[in-house]
Amino acid sequence: MRVDQQSEYQRFLTPGLEPFDPVSLSRETERIVCRGDSRKYTAFYVVGVYGGIATGYTVGCCYRCFYCWVDWSRDFPEKYGKFYAPREAFENLKTAATKRGVKKLRISGAEPTLGRQHLLGLLGEVEESEFPLFILETNGVLFGHDKEYVRSIAPYSKVHVRVSLKAGTPEGLTSRTGAVPESFELPYQAIRNLIEFGLSFHVACMSDPRVMPPDERRSLLKKLDGIDTKLVRDLEEEAVEPYRTTLARMEAYGIDPRKIF
Repeated sequence: MRVDQQSEYQRFLTPGLEPFDPVSLSRETERIVCRGDSRKYTAFYVVGVYGGIATGYTVGCCYRCFYCWVDWSRDFPEKYGKFYAPREAFENLKTAATKRGVKKLRISGAEPTLGRQHLLGLLGEVEESEFPLFILETNGVLFGHDKEYVRSIAPYSKVHVRVSLKAGTPEGLTSRTGAVPESFELPYQAIRNLIEFGLSFHVACMSDPRVMPPDERRSLLKKLDGIDTKLVRDLEEEAVEPYRTTLARMEAYGIDPRKIF
């Protein structure tokens, strides 16, 4: 796909781009990817992570990470995916899981917490099903912005949340995601909210030294340790992979992928 940025909607990072508010971008994206309790997905299938898990891939995000692996539905949500009601999304996950004989479900891809009404409906379907575990992957922006959102997730006993941190400093957040530095605390507040309401969760971070300086990684670890020492002990650290979309986003941002891969 030709990378082109021709509308006011924030697509991907380019040199000199004005930082954006990720909460505002969340709301703008929800207007594209949500209709009532329906939400856009691109696909449902089983992947090998977590020992085998049926995954629904959501459309749209509120960050613009230059190393992101997600397909172009992140940047052009109006062009990709189909709308699924909660029951329809669950049935697609169930079909994929049953076909491959796995017992775990998740939604991943872009930002699955966009569309609260849909997510809560989907969690209700999972809660009444035979599946023992549902993994919800998130960047933490909306869970940090709205404590009540986290409270609404807490009654669903099968949910495990994976919070993926992008930065250990406000400057690092802006340089890699495009989000304003003032939003830096949101994912960390999401972690505090998850602890407060007793949800099962763990933290991941994109700490690959090719994109995050060692000093910033130390700042991230120190910040997590200040919340709960166990977060550092159980931290999942991620590495950048040379997906086609990753390479294109790097080039659009003025980064030579050959210097990273």
